[in-house]
Amino acid sequence: MTLSNSTLSTLADRVFTFMIAGQSEQADKVIRNAANCHAGDWGMDIHHWDWNPGVGLIAMSAYYDVSREEKVHTFLLEWVQKNAHKRNDIQAVNATAPFSILPDLYWRTEDPAFKDMALACGDWVLDSAHRTQAGALQHTFNSIASYDTLKDQVWADTIFMAVLFLAKLTRLTGNDAYVKEALRQLELHLEALQDSETGVLFHGYNCAAGDHLSGARWTRGNAWVVVGTPMIVEEAGKVGVSASAAVLERYDTLVRNIVKYQAANGLWHTVMDRPSFYQETSGSAGIACGIAKAVKLGLVEASYMRYAELGLQGVATQIADSGEVLSVSGGTPIMDTIEDYNKLTCFATLYGQGLTLMLLAELMQERS
Repeated sequence: MTLSNSTLSTLADRVFTFMIAGQSEQADKVIRNAANCHAGDWGMDIHHWDWNPGVGLIAMSAYYDVSREEKVHTFLLEWVQKNAHKRNDIQAVNATAPFSILPDLYWRTEDPAFKDMALACGDWVLDSAHRTQAGALQHTFNSIASYDTLKDQVWADTIFMAVLFLAKLTRLTGNDAYVKEALRQLELHLEALQDSETGVLFHGYNCAAGDHLSGARWTRGNAWVVVGTPMIVEEAGKVGVSASAAVLERYDTLVRNIVKYQAANGLWHTVMDRPSFYQETSGSAGIACGIAKAVKLGLVEASYMRYAELGLQGVATQIADSGEVLSVSGGTPIMDTIEDYNKLTCFATLYGQGLTLMLLAELMQERS
């Protein structure tokens, strides 16, 4: 599907109207909405050291790289100052996400405290985090019980929550062990999760049982990998390390097939091969953002940008006047059945806000 020049022009106007902080009331609202405390609201309370706030923070950092809006940088600094003490109890890959902003803050400030905090967690991921029998990082929540409950399970989520962070550490230290392990984890996850029939990814894989659990081709799970892979590959390239041919081939296969499930309005359904299921915004935003990043890096053909543009068109319809991103499904473990994914409640979340901000920032950067 090809968008007309007039549609593209309208989309570009909407991106700039929404995103350029200091010039757009909408952009200011979406940043404030994510930055406010929202105490007691799991979806929007940013003052936790966990994956949901972490995705929002990663997005803010990406937005700052494009906008150079100083108040966003100040918020990130103040967030770490206020919440850094909470990191000491974190020993779960899913809760590693907030650490991803620490290398960014170090490069911007050269404050060694950010580097030290990042390396303490990075060394834990590199040396001590639980792995499956195949060597992939075992997906774990921030609770002791999850280590046994999720034993030998590989989840797509881990790529964005922990592997991306690991990839950033070589540039911080000069030690290529971090980025090499990140690329190895990426390859292991793609091997375990990619469906040979459709080319897209299952939500998870149980190494012990040798199955894909519920067998859901969950859209947001695919999004974590579609957007996380080019970010990891880009970090590797900055230190002269290349992804393997197997990773690049699998990723190309993933993108070539995932666009087949995009609806005419630009969105993907919450389980992508179930068109009767509701459409879900955060996964759609993550996939569209990842495709745009992949085009920029030459990981997929330039013609695929049209799918990112169409994704933007769909996501833009889900942004309320308040800046809240609508139609975002709640936190999603691997469900017992595929049908259970369609029963999940939708509500405002920081990962929904974050993935949408990342998409808008990426396409804003493309046009700058």
